[in-house]
Amino acid sequence: MTFSSAATAATPPIRKQRSELSAAGTALGALGMAAAVGVFAALLHVLSEVSPRIGPVFEGWSGSVDGSPLDAVRWFLGDMTEPLFFKSDLAAAGLLTGAVIAWWAGRRRKRWAGELSYGTGLWPWVFASAALSLALSNAAFGWMLDGGWQPTFVPFVCVAPAMVLVYGGGWWPCLTGAVLGAATTTPLALLLIPTVSAPLGLPALVANVLAMAVGSAVSFAVARKLPWLAPRAVELRRVEPATQTGHPASGPTWKSDTFWAARRVLKDFTETHFFANELASAGVILGVGAAFALNPGLPSYGSNLLPGILFAQALTSAFGVVLWREWFRDGGWAATYASVVSVAPAAVLAFNGSWTSIIGGALLGALVAPPVARGITTRLPPGYHPVIANTAAMAISTAVALPVLGLLPH
Repeated sequence: MTFSSAATAATPPIRKQRSELSAAGTALGALGMAAAVGVFAALLHVLSEVSPRIGPVFEGWSGSVDGSPLDAVRWFLGDMTEPLFFKSDLAAAGLLTGAVIAWWAGRRRKRWAGELSYGTGLWPWVFASAALSLALSNAAFGWMLDGGWQPTFVPFVCVAPAMVLVYGGGWWPCLTGAVLGAATTTPLALLLIPTVSAPLGLPALVANVLAMAVGSAVSFAVARKLPWLAPRAVELRRVEPATQTGHPASGPTWKSDTFWAARRVLKDFTETHFFANELASAGVILGVGAAFALNPGLPSYGSNLLPGILFAQALTSAFGVVLWREWFRDGGWAATYASVVSVAPAAVLAFNGSWTSIIGGALLGALVAPPVARGITTRLPPGYHPVIANTAAMAISTAVALPVLGLLPH
């Protein structure tokens, strides 16, 4: 995310130079990847008609967590992919398998694996802190699942991994981020769902990402005062992800732009996890696809709308990459992933997978979320991770886009 999803907190000045991405090459790569995901989504739709419907379903899952250790573990794993609206333990297995392969290959300098956690080398700590924060959230608030779904997943994709990226690896940043994330974001989400989302007729997503933004801001304010983190404050990481991977040293070409854009769209599926890696993204997509083929009643809350969600997510990323391609110049970054985990899937669920919701949600999300995130990021104080801006942008763009889409025929 801008440096989680990840760019630096400071936006470099825009300058015209050869390294600008070409419109044609970027569009071909980005929309080509969206089309490939669309074909996969169409295949899943066909498979759902002949699915054996074996294995668990989403309905009743939360209520069985307290009495079944296996269901509790499955819920914990499912939380890892809930930011993508997948909520599937099999999808989580695909996500982690892809990430581990990317880590293994990266240690051996295999370029085909892409970068993991922005090439910082911090992925093990990023994942450890996020997983621990998620475990704490489930331990503290899992008892509430008897009453139905609860936002236990929210700490996994905000405070904990961001804290590691800002303060570095090691047990102190790892444990601090984990505790602060679970202590702030989940309680805030539980508070904001009935007080903000419900009264305004907005999906719980808005409260969840708003909780991530506020919880992250509070957590980083606290972290600046903690004595065991203070010595690292002078070394706050401002690593900018090498988003231009694949461009030759002499500068990008039309062909390299095409391949870069295709990989950029794929990476957006795991930006929210702070993985930002093509293999991890491919793993989570294939994993949730397998889960849907086995039983459409499990992924995406048993809505049977996973194919539409997947296509909308790829499409909104592709639109964003094309629209805001100049922000990627010279290794820069744009929050094109923001709509992938907010407006696009929320629109599909809100309007029952209509074509208007798929295309309209993808387009509105791509138009609104990245520039809002960029605007907020430039106003953050030093030492505050841009995940605050990105998640705030998700809340704002969803709150704006869904009412607009509601005015259109479906």
